[in-house]
Amino acid sequence: MTDNTKYKKPYFVLTLCFGIFVLMLSLSFAAVPLYKLFCQVTGYGGTPQIAIIRSSDIGERNFIIRYDTNISPELNWEVEPEFDYIEIATGENVFTYYKAKNVSDIPIDGTATYNVVPAEAAAYFMKVECFCFTEQRLEPNQIIDMPLVFYIDPAIDRDRDLKNVDTITLSYTFYENKVKRSDIKQ
Repeated sequence: MTDNTKYKKPYFVLTLCFGIFVLMLSLSFAAVPLYKLFCQVTGYGGTPQIAIIRSSDIGERNFIIRYDTNISPELNWEVEPEFDYIEIATGENVFTYYKAKNVSDIPIDGTATYNVVPAEAAAYFMKVECFCFTEQRLEPNQIIDMPLVFYIDPAIDRDRDLKNVDTITLSYTFYENKVKRSDIKQ
């Protein structure tokens, strides 16, 4: 009778190593969508919350909201907020817009990513409607007003970590969306 255990051990180790490799590879592909979902749910990393309804409560504090706009060099658009900044009370519903112009002679699909600074305030920055939720298509030389509706949750009034904060910056980065929805296979 021969001892086959010495031949089984290397295969077991090899199978275990391969299994760990596949698991780590799978986790690396899942990390980005899971992190994005985590940030959207918690406001972590400066990601504002998405609200279903507008605010009905007005809080006690006032904030200056600054608008920061960045445009990717590949996107041949001009984008400007309606105002550089506004002053609002917590709970106050704000309707504003960004004006965008396609300065090229071809149609361009664009989209925007966003964040809030300081990042801790993102949990209280509630977006009701935003052009950043969907892709925008601008025809050559077309100008559009892109709506934004938001409020600062009055619960921020009780957050001790943000008691000295009076300015919140809402930052957008616009970039060209080169993958068209019609190109994506269902």
